[in-house]
Amino acid sequence: MKRRNFLKFLTLSTAALLSGQLTNINCMKQQVRRITDMKNWIWLYSYEKFDTDESIFNYLSEIKSFGIHALLPQVYNSKVAHYQSSRLPNAEPMLERIIAQAKRVGLEVHAWIWTMPCNMEDIVQQHPEWYVVNRLDESAADKPAYVNHYKFLCPNQPGVRDFLRGNLEELAAIEGLDGVHFDYIRFPDVILAVNLQPKYGIVQDKEYPQYDYCYCDVCRDSFRRQAGIDPLTLKVPATHEAWVRFRYDSITSLVNDVLIPVVRSKQRHVFAAVFPNWQHVRQEWWKWNLDSVMPMLYHRYYDAGYDWIQSNIRYAVKTLPSSASIYSGLEVKAFDEHELGVAVQKSFEAGADGVSLFSARGMTDEHWRAFAATLKIR
Repeated sequence: MKRRNFLKFLTLSTAALLSGQLTNINCMKQQVRRITDMKNWIWLYSYEKFDTDESIFNYLSEIKSFGIHALLPQVYNSKVAHYQSSRLPNAEPMLERIIAQAKRVGLEVHAWIWTMPCNMEDIVQQHPEWYVVNRLDESAADKPAYVNHYKFLCPNQPGVRDFLRGNLEELAAIEGLDGVHFDYIRFPDVILAVNLQPKYGIVQDKEYPQYDYCYCDVCRDSFRRQAGIDPLTLKVPATHEAWVRFRYDSITSLVNDVLIPVVRSKQRHVFAAVFPNWQHVRQEWWKWNLDSVMPMLYHRYYDAGYDWIQSNIRYAVKTLPSSASIYSGLEVKAFDEHELGVAVQKSFEAGADGVSLFSARGMTDEHWRAFAATLKIR
């Protein structure tokens, strides 16, 4: 063999060998990923059992033993704050008590807040202009869609941005807090999940004006300056690409330009509960600069099963940057104990870094045993 051909053969052989080694290394890395390494979360919104600090400690110790690593206590439900606030109406300051006991146990605490809905009567009365307006010129302040608590704020109102920024600055400064979890960070659903529509006696085969937001003066003026057209004059708003894009970008701008910088300035983790039917709530969550996302994979609302849960996790894995963690949001009451174990396993197989259980109140003893068994810790 000539020297030139020999060197070419040697180079190709070495490259093939290295390629094979790298493939083996990658396979080994995938094999190293174990279900026991998952990080698991639980949403917590009921505090009636937390009558003493010791009762909090005992409960947190127990759920940690079953495989929970981080808590999502609801600390603002659009009406009252469950922490010491100088800005919002105060309920019992549970967050500070939970943080103290969670540190004893070794659990993280991330404050779960309703972001866009605001059901504080003072705000409704003093700032009705802050609320989203539908295509029929009906304000969510006095005529919300679907249910009374769907009183959503408009992300483009300057007063809303200042209000949310101030609330977050106070919350994120609480000592010992690990992060902030955004819920309801979106517009009202222009189309509900298919199995929710019968609950309200409606059929949504297209975008109807009473559920289509936001057409407030600020949104209309902003879009008119941007596109040269009043969105109220559009014959079929759902097919007008620029107007659809305007609503997506309105939420993304609020998240990336206002909310996330405040939380990050306090060195806190920032993440959000996000929708699988993101188009119907104007929520392009993969464009948000989050540390983690929790797709709300409440499969029964969508008349779906395990394959649907997995496909949504795979979509998130494919779409998000590798630095972002993905946690499968599972609705506990939709599963018996065996089914919950399967959903956890399927989420892991699809690439989730863990699961988040909604909620602690729905977890039975059988659920806990099955959950721990799936994680192979009991």
